[in-house]
Amino acid sequence: MDKFTKVTGVAVPLMRQNVDTDLIIRIERLVDNVGREGLGPFCFEQIRFKPDGSENADCVFNQEPYRGAPIILARENFGCGSSREGAVWALKGMGIKAVIAPYYGDIFNSNCFQNGILPVPLPIEEVERLADEMTASPGNARITIDLENCQVISPTGRAIPFKVDARRQHALLAGLDDIAQTMSHKDEIAAWQTSDKNARPWIWL
Repeated sequence: MDKFTKVTGVAVPLMRQNVDTDLIIRIERLVDNVGREGLGPFCFEQIRFKPDGSENADCVFNQEPYRGAPIILARENFGCGSSREGAVWALKGMGIKAVIAPYYGDIFNSNCFQNGILPVPLPIEEVERLADEMTASPGNARITIDLENCQVISPTGRAIPFKVDARRQHALLAGLDDIAQTMSHKDEIAAWQTSDKNARPWIWL
C-alpha cells in the first residue's frame, strides 16, 4: 500500500447525502472479472454516464476542473450501504486519494484505511464552506490535506483540524494495511510461538 502523507488538488463538490456503495460501484461490476485494478472506469457510472454509455455533462465528475480530481467533498453518511470493499477499489482506480465528509459508513471507513484512501471527518458547515470556496474559483482553488499534522488547508488558506485514530494515522503514513502491521511484529510472534510450544506442547500437536 502506498504511503499517504499529504495531498493537494482540486476537490469535487459532490455534496450528496447518503452516497452508498452501490452508487460508487454497481455490484454487477464486482462479478465481471475485471479485477480490482479495472474498477476505476466504472466508479459512479450511474451518474457519470447516460444509459447509452455517453458521458453525462451534468455530472460534476465530468466537468472541468473536477475531472480527475483526487479529493471528494460530500455530505453525511458517505459510503453507507453494503460492505463491498470494491467501492474503495473503484474510488482508488478513479484516482481518489481522500474524501471529506461529516461521517462515513463504518465498514467503508475501515476499508478506506486498508487501501490507502483517507476519509477526513469534518463538520457539515466546514464541508459546505469548502465546497463554496471551490466553486467560487473553480480554476484556481485547491485543497491540501495534511495527514501528519491532521489538518485541511482550504482554498483561502484556512487551517481546519481534523481527528483520526492514532493507529490508523501511523499506518497510512507508513503505508501499512492490517496484514503489513501484523507482519512487522513477526519476530515477536515467532518468539511467543516458541515459548508457548515449550509451555503448552499439547496445543501444537
